[in-house]
Amino acid sequence: MSSGVTPAPECLQRFEQLKMSKSLKYIFFKLNDTRTEIVVDKTSDSSDYEEFLDNLPSDGCKWAVYDFDYKLEDGSQRNKLCFFSWSPDNAPIRAKMVHASSKDALRKSLQGISVEIQGTDLTEVAYETVLDKVKRFIR
Repeated sequence: MSSGVTPAPECLQRFEQLKMSKSLKYIFFKLNDTRTEIVVDKTSDSSDYEEFLDNLPSDGCKWAVYDFDYKLEDGSQRNKLCFFSWSPDNAPIRAKMVHASSKDALRKSLQGISVEIQGTDLTEVAYETVLDKVKRFIR
């Protein structure tokens, strides 16, 4: 079920910047205060994955795109664009419902995502957990 919420044009512009120019490492998205539009919350060029995780609120929902770098067993460097849907157990139920019903509007507008990660606690978005999921999609 859709909430009727749509992504702001800046969401796609920032995503294209991350995807094409590689000048950003990650983008956080959130609902605006009136819950009518998905907006860019934060961008960063930092490749520190722990810093990315520190931006996930313990009591609120967010979406994010992260340009995930990793190495294969043969030593070759790879990267995948990962879409994160963060909805922690501590978030208010209404916020989680709106977050879940609005996700597809954002996700479908972002072409080129390789992996989708759903997280309710930090173990589900830990580096090793994401790495395992990313490696399943190697082509």
